[in-house]
Amino acid sequence: MHKEKFLNFLEFEKRYSKHTLISYQTDLTQFHLFLSTEYDISNVKEITHHLIRGWIATLLESGITARSVNRKITTLKSYFKFLIQEDIVSENPTRKIISPKKSKKIPVFVEKSKMDSLLSEIEFPDSFEGERDKLIIDVFYMTGIRLSELLSLKINDIDQPNQTIKVLGKRNKERIIPLSINLLNDILIFSEKHKINNYIFVNFEGKNLSSKKVYIIVNKCLSMVSSIEKKSPHVLRHTFATHMLNNGADINAIKEILGHSNLSATQVYTHNTIDRLKNIYKQAHPRA
Repeated sequence: MHKEKFLNFLEFEKRYSKHTLISYQTDLTQFHLFLSTEYDISNVKEITHHLIRGWIATLLESGITARSVNRKITTLKSYFKFLIQEDIVSENPTRKIISPKKSKKIPVFVEKSKMDSLLSEIEFPDSFEGERDKLIIDVFYMTGIRLSELLSLKINDIDQPNQTIKVLGKRNKERIIPLSINLLNDILIFSEKHKINNYIFVNFEGKNLSSKKVYIIVNKCLSMVSSIEKKSPHVLRHTFATHMLNNGADINAIKEILGHSNLSATQVYTHNTIDRLKNIYKQAHPRA
């Protein structure tokens, strides 16, 4: 059903990341399997909004979250938009599709005292891996960047005079993030000591780290100080945003640093701040 042609368009024309391409491919494969299994349909021109709604209902009934279903709907909308542009179909069946409402999930984060303990009190091994692992945690926590963004950081992305670093975000959008003088110095000292002149975070042999390896590093480090169930790089992103808000940072500034396209994505972190304010109010007000 022109799936490969569509994926090639996303990869070479739109320059989507490998992670996004895999997600789109998975969504389309699941959708086409549903059509062929349930309705014996293999012609894209036979797809109607009724069939798409049937797929959505099946996904929700199977326990797939509204958030994941909405992502799959986004895939289908992009897919049919491409098919229309290529004159493969004349009508877009996704125009009548309404995305299910998703419940707002409060982001999990690590408490400030525990992050202070991890970065100030825990002793990391005096080795390349030990220094690298601590720096990984520090960069995640001090910048709020994504895992894919951390893996793509290069020494040349650093602007020393302005104490900033250039980050390549989703859909190849660049943004500039400020660095503290301590973090900047730690990165420069680490790279000079270990003769790193390209990608900052590599293994002992100088090869790029995998996403899985960084997950393992973060999980191991957070396990030293926290008992939260999920211990991932994204939790450190949540932690950065929550701690910034709790300390009075402007939400629009956080939005720019995180690379969010709209403010609603950043506002989810205000829930944690509101809970904190409620607790302070209850503890401090004599009639609370």
